[in-house]
Amino acid sequence: NIEWIKKNNIKLFHFGIDGNKEPFVDIPNEVIRDALIVLLDTRNHPILIHCNKGKHRTGCVVGCLRKVQQWSLTSIFDEYRRFAGSKARILDQQFIELFNLAIPYNQQHQPSWL
Repeated sequence: NIEWIKKNNIKLFHFGIDGNKEPFVDIPNEVIRDALIVLLDTRNHPILIHCNKGKHRTGCVVGCLRKVQQWSLTSIFDEYRRFAGSKARILDQQFIELFNLAIPYNQQHQPSWL
């Protein structure tokens, strides 16, 4: 509810990402990069990452965040599959593996966990 968000002084960042169900439906790298820029700025914290069901698009954003944090692909995919459950998508995991954009962020406001 937008009214509730405004009333409680919460910032809303919306990044439109279509689901990656088919080989010809690509997740836009730039949108994930823009989401990561927001995540890597503590002025936006605390922060909630969510999509329609909190599995696929959220999993892609978090998986790419884990790459920025230099997690191994094994650990990234383990976390992704844990939350996606039986709905895990190989295309999401492939996207995470191949994601390799530089993420410009303000080091003065980077989180301690980076």
